[in-house]
Amino acid sequence: MKSLSNIDFSKLSLFESIIIAFQAIRKDFPTNLVLSELQNRTKEAKSYIASEHEPKKKLEKLLKLFYTHWNFGGASGIYNLSDALWIDNVLKTHQGTAASLGIIILHIAQELKLPLNPVVFPTQLILRADWINKKKWLINPFNGDILDRHTLEVWIKGNISPTAELYENDLYTAEPITVIRKMLDTLKSALMEEKKMELALNVTNVILHIDPNDPYEIRDRGLIYAQLECNHVALTDLIYFVEHCPEDPISEIIKVQIHSIEQKKIILH
Repeated sequence: MKSLSNIDFSKLSLFESIIIAFQAIRKDFPTNLVLSELQNRTKEAKSYIASEHEPKKKLEKLLKLFYTHWNFGGASGIYNLSDALWIDNVLKTHQGTAASLGIIILHIAQELKLPLNPVVFPTQLILRADWINKKKWLINPFNGDILDRHTLEVWIKGNISPTAELYENDLYTAEPITVIRKMLDTLKSALMEEKKMELALNVTNVILHIDPNDPYEIRDRGLIYAQLECNHVALTDLIYFVEHCPEDPISEIIKVQIHSIEQKKIILH
């Protein structure tokens, strides 16, 4: 894993953060290829929207180029979720998640000086464009559609709870570090599900670089170490979680896991 010792994610743009994180997670991440591909896409987009003068019209054209001409969109069929998150893979297949597609189009829009920003909505990443007349567009990164409040309310009620409500702060622009953290959480879960434990461990180490004392992240690292049969370090992490979150219902399950690892160590000795 590439060293992160001098990296301060809070000072980086969203795109820089994701590239550095992916380099740290995957030895084979093709940074130069990704940067070159995005440079070419940005150049093409610049020329495609050049005839427009209003930012609104420019953004409309960029969305048309991205989703209709380049044919980017949500991943479908049978696929590993991690494949739809890796930026290099999404550039190859044109299929991604709200987060990976959002990060690509945000990067291009920002290079073109268009007012597009990320929003960590309770159900997925969405994009927000703010216009001079105080109006805003909320955009679905899966297909470029403009979202209305009713649709967002339906998403919240369908995904969280029938009594959940849409609040104004659900639509605030998110800091890059919040977006990267969310994306890394999703990637870690996907890799654990896919039994790619070494990569999942690398993701956890990047998250702990961002937030070193997060007991939930330390717990997840312990669970990954247990899967990799690194029992000594697994125990240290799992015990840390139980000590710091004794009230959490999960603590009881983790105690069972700790006991099971300790038994294994006794049998092995």
